[in-house]
Amino acid sequence: MTDTQKQLVQRLAFWGIPISILVMGLKLVAWWVTGSVALLSDGLESFVNVTAALIAYFVIRYAQRPADHDHQFGHHKAEYLSAVIEGVLIVVAALLIVKEASADIMSPRLPDAPVLGLAINGLAGVINLIWAKTLIRIGTSHRSPALKADGHHIMSDVVTSAGVFVGLVLAFITGYAILDPLLAIIVGVNILYQGWKVISHSLGGLMDRAVEPEEEEAIRAAIAANANGALGVHDLRTRRAGAAAFIDFHLVVPADMPVEEAHSICDRLEDAIKTAIPGASLAIHVEPEGERAHGLKVKVEGNAI
Repeated sequence: MTDTQKQLVQRLAFWGIPISILVMGLKLVAWWVTGSVALLSDGLESFVNVTAALIAYFVIRYAQRPADHDHQFGHHKAEYLSAVIEGVLIVVAALLIVKEASADIMSPRLPDAPVLGLAINGLAGVINLIWAKTLIRIGTSHRSPALKADGHHIMSDVVTSAGVFVGLVLAFITGYAILDPLLAIIVGVNILYQGWKVISHSLGGLMDRAVEPEEEEAIRAAIAANANGALGVHDLRTRRAGAAAFIDFHLVVPADMPVEEAHSICDRLEDAIKTAIPGASLAIHVEPEGERAHGLKVKVEGNAI
């Protein structure tokens, strides 16, 4: 990730704080105007959004620090920790929503001032939708797990707001006040699912999950096109840590090949793979012909590697 990209990610993470506070304020005003438990549940989730935005900002700044003596591979995995914490907060918000709605399901009532309340909540939903799409797009393109998780979290908030809007409109049309707490419970279950998705994806990153299949294919294609002079490649291994990708493999060369020539092949491969996978860090182990090799899957000059 370039310095310009890092600055963009940091700015987005910072602006997430005031935007989440604004949205939370709008939703709490909507609840205060109407007294709707569904709107309260929506506001509770936004409170979690504020906390998550604060965590994301400071963790992203930490994750972008350069490698040091104690963290020689960088601080990239800190973003996964942020995403896990955010997933846990989503689950907590969902449980609070279900608890609040369950208390009101025995004595439901139609909310007051529905038009004003829904208009305020709708404005908050539109702000969230624009912001969530921005975070997901930039988080995906710049490989920021924390930013992307924040975007998906906020998108679940958008779904919540849309469901609340439709449910409350139906409650007023039909006169069934019980739709309000029932809707809040449905919203809570959906948020639980979203939280689980964020947690499971982030845990995969913490467990050194390999790069995506299309990325591995790009690595293999780069090797096949730029390993001329080598005899084979084996034991290709990868792992993803936020914006960084760590790649290592064994390069088999003729036993009598000069070191300088083997080094030139490695340089060529490194440049090609870094072009295909921005942010990649490579370790290439050069082996003379005759060493045991296995798992050869790419082709170089007709040889499987």
